Amino acid sequence: MMNDNVVMRFSAKPVTYHFNGSLSQLAEVTDQQRTVIVTDRHLMTAHAVSFEGWKTIVLEPGEEHKVQSTVDDIIRRLIEWQVDRSFTLVGVGGGVVTDITGYAASVYMRGLRFGFVPSSLLAMVDASIGGKNGIDVGPYKNMVGVIRQPSFLLYDFDLLETLPETEWSNGFAEIIKHACIKDLTAFRLLERHDLETLRRNPDTLRSLIRRNALLKSRVVRRDEFEKGERRLLNFGHTLGHALETSYVLSHGQAVALGMIAACKISEAQTGFKDTAKVTKVLSQYGLPVQGSFDPDRIMSVLRMDKKRVSQSMNYILLERIGRGLVQYIPLDALEAKIRALSSTGPSLDPIDA
Repeated sequence: MMNDNVVMRFSAKPVTYHFNGSLSQLAEVTDQQRTVIVTDRHLMTAHAVSFEGWKTIVLEPGEEHKVQSTVDDIIRRLIEWQVDRSFTLVGVGGGVVTDITGYAASVYMRGLRFGFVPSSLLAMVDASIGGKNGIDVGPYKNMVGVIRQPSFLLYDFDLLETLPETEWSNGFAEIIKHACIKDLTAFRLLERHDLETLRRNPDTLRSLIRRNALLKSRVVRRDEFEKGERRLLNFGHTLGHALETSYVLSHGQAVALGMIAACKISEAQTGFKDTAKVTKVLSQYGLPVQGSFDPDRIMSVLRMDKKRVSQSMNYILLERIGRGLVQYIPLDALEAKIRALSSTGPSLDPIDA
């Protein structure tokens, strides 16, 4: 039986976090005969034995598949299997899989129970937590979706053993984000280590993952529908999402560049003085800190960002490390700042090049 369980109560339901669990223990938290697993081809190949005996839908991996047609395919399969409201959907995978699974479960028959087994560092500390489930529409990330909490998250840290090298940096971008906006102690820990030393120290790494999962969960519990404090979790993501959909960048790489930009904007807006420290920590975890881009291309995406309110943007800045804040920045002023930051470092490779 799993131990180290934490129950967090949100507006509609409690969510149980099974830390230090195992994919092999999934049947302890959901009825195998009335559960459908959604995973991707990489996970199925690496952990085929764990999926034996389960109804399983296997997706093609990659953000480009986080679209409505993929959800339609899942729903058609559920109909073929005569899945009803007594079933549970379980997403086993990274953020793309958990987003799609939570969204499909929320709209099929107007709502099935669902849970997640996050398999990437990014999913463990961020993507699977908080109830945001959705899909992309063209260049607009997560433009369609719902906020609906899973019933459980099952953490199997052994899944990280098959994580590709680039995915480690991806996950640490979100850990660094949390430290910047809410956790000075964690930032100091990150300063003392780097990616390789933490990977060689599994106890510290697992503790850090747990700390980040609960930090985000507490923020979400206080502001589930993003009216105030939860907006801080978008630090680095406003520009980051626009870069990610326009250039050949992973989510973590794009968010890292977004955090650097937010730090530089913070210097003028709040008097922030520690851009150099944030830059150094991002570099220690294999993330980029410079990149030139086309400001016109980026602004065309930013104007449709969900954080825009009329002619202003809710932009997440830093007052100091460990304390983020939201400021409304008029779009014309933001465009001037983005243009000033757009020609720093080597040119990024556009997706359609």
